[in-house]
Amino acid sequence: MTTLHDPDQRGFASDNYAGVHPEVLAALAEANGGHQISYGEDAYTARLAEVMAGHFGDQAEIFPVFNGTGANVLSLQALLPRWGAVVCAETAHINCDENGAPERVGGLKLLTVPTPDGKLTPELIDRQAWGWGDEHRAQPLAVSITQSTELGTVYTPDEIRAIADHIHARGMVLHLDGARIANAAASLDVPLREFTTDAGVDVLSFGGTKNGLMFGEVVVALRPDVAPGLLYLRKMNMQLASKMRFVSAQLLALLDGDLWLRSARHANAMAQRLRAGVSELDGVRLTQIPQANAVFAVLDRDVAERLRQQFRFYDWNPATGEVRWMCAFDTTESDVDDFVEALRKELAR
Repeated sequence: MTTLHDPDQRGFASDNYAGVHPEVLAALAEANGGHQISYGEDAYTARLAEVMAGHFGDQAEIFPVFNGTGANVLSLQALLPRWGAVVCAETAHINCDENGAPERVGGLKLLTVPTPDGKLTPELIDRQAWGWGDEHRAQPLAVSITQSTELGTVYTPDEIRAIADHIHARGMVLHLDGARIANAAASLDVPLREFTTDAGVDVLSFGGTKNGLMFGEVVVALRPDVAPGLLYLRKMNMQLASKMRFVSAQLLALLDGDLWLRSARHANAMAQRLRAGVSELDGVRLTQIPQANAVFAVLDRDVAERLRQQFRFYDWNPATGEVRWMCAFDTTESDVDDFVEALRKELAR
C-alpha cells in the first residue's frame, strides 16, 4: 500500500494523533498466527491478568475493551443502580467529550461541579452529594475523577485517598478515568497502585491508546464486589472483542515491562520543554501549571490561527482564547523547538 501521509509530520493537537509504538506493533505481529480461543479465553489475556495483578493487586479483575468511552460507560454502569448519579468535574471527559454516552447509553445522570484546575475535592463533591432518600433527585452514589485531568493536572495519592475516604463514608464508590494514567504516574514518580488500589479507587478505566496503542483500554475492577455486572455489561455495551488477544497483546507490550512509563515520561518531558519555551514569549499566558503531557495557554486568536497553518492544535475555550497543546510518546525536541520558534515569529508579526 502507498503511504498516504508524511510520517515525519507531527503536531500538538492530541496524543491520539500519534501512531502506534513500534514495540506495540511488534507485539501484535507476534500474537498473530495460529488459533487462540476467542472472547478472552486466550493466552495473552490470561497473561495480562497476571501483569495487571502485579500493578494493582491480586484482587484486581480485568475486562479489556475497545475504547475509553466504552470503558467509562461500562465502569459507571457496573457501579450504579438505575437511579444512581455520578458526581464529576464540569470539565470531565464523560461530561464534555463523550456525546452523552454516559446518559444515553449508560442511562446515568451526571452531577457536575465547576473546578479551577479540573480536580475535585471532598468539599466540591459535597456540592452535589446530597439528597439521599429524596425520590425526586437522582441519587449521588458514585464519583468519577480523571488522572491526569482534562486540564493536565494530577491528583496526588493523598488527594485521592481523601476523596475515597470521604465518599466511602457516605456509601458512594469511586471511579477513576485513567485515559492518561501513565502520564500521571510518571509525573508523580510512584507505582500505579499507590494512587489507585492503595488510595481507595474502586474501578479504573486504564487507557492505552493515548500512550502508543493502536486501540484498546481495560476496565480494572479493584474491588470486584462493588461492580458485579462487568462480565455481562461488556457484551451488552458492544465492548467484547472476539479476537481479544490483539487488545491484550498491545496492553502486555505496554505493561509487561516499562514501555508505559518510558513513553509517558518522554511525553511529559516534551510538555515541560514546551512550557519552558513558550513561557519566555510575550503574548503567551499559561493558564495551568503543566504536570503531565498537556500545556494550556491563552494567546491572540489571529496568532493562533496563523500558527495552526503549520502545526495543528485545538482551542480549549474559544471565548477566552485558551488553547491546548498536547505532547505524545513520539514528540521530539526538534518538534517542540520548531513550534516555539514558529510561535515566536507569529507573535512578532
